[in-house]
Amino acid sequence: MPTPVLSPVLSFPPELLLKAQGIRAAIFDVDGVLTDGRIYIGAGGEEFKAFNTLDGHGLKLLAQGGIEPIVITGRDSPAVRRRVADLGIRHAVYGAHDKLAAAHGVMATLQVDWSQLAAIGDDWPDLPLMTRVAFACAPANAHAEVLAVAHHVTTARGGYGAARECCDVLLTACGAYARLLHGHLTTLDASP
Repeated sequence: MPTPVLSPVLSFPPELLLKAQGIRAAIFDVDGVLTDGRIYIGAGGEEFKAFNTLDGHGLKLLAQGGIEPIVITGRDSPAVRRRVADLGIRHAVYGAHDKLAAAHGVMATLQVDWSQLAAIGDDWPDLPLMTRVAFACAPANAHAEVLAVAHHVTTARGGYGAARECCDVLLTACGAYARLLHGHLTTLDASP
């Protein structure tokens, strides 16, 4: 049985895709981007967060498309570390009070510069990154100052697919989106 052909239905404005070309790594904030920004704290002080599977799959696809996902977050919790590990993200900085300094360290490791970076953030601590990267995204519910500097504001809210939309733009811009979509039409356990 031949593999069906699926044409992508997502499309983005050409000028947006031009802006997003040449990206080799993308920085993701956690609270307000990979989550909805709410923090649940139990009686014993344990933190609970809800993550969206669309976002998680988008981060995996990004890596498969040749763009390195990076997490830089101002908070640190076992829940975030677990999610990052589950997604196979190799570069993460937790409890980063200075996200710019944290980014410089990861950039040196990956040997990338600002012209090869994208970032998605939702609040003031993300501004130092978003004003320097080649391509900046913000979730629809980000703070007004962040929305003002973003090259792309997602239709989705933080924690509800905003990170996936950013990944989709980057994958489309680098030409990997259609290939990855087509690859999902086959499985390793398909009958011969």
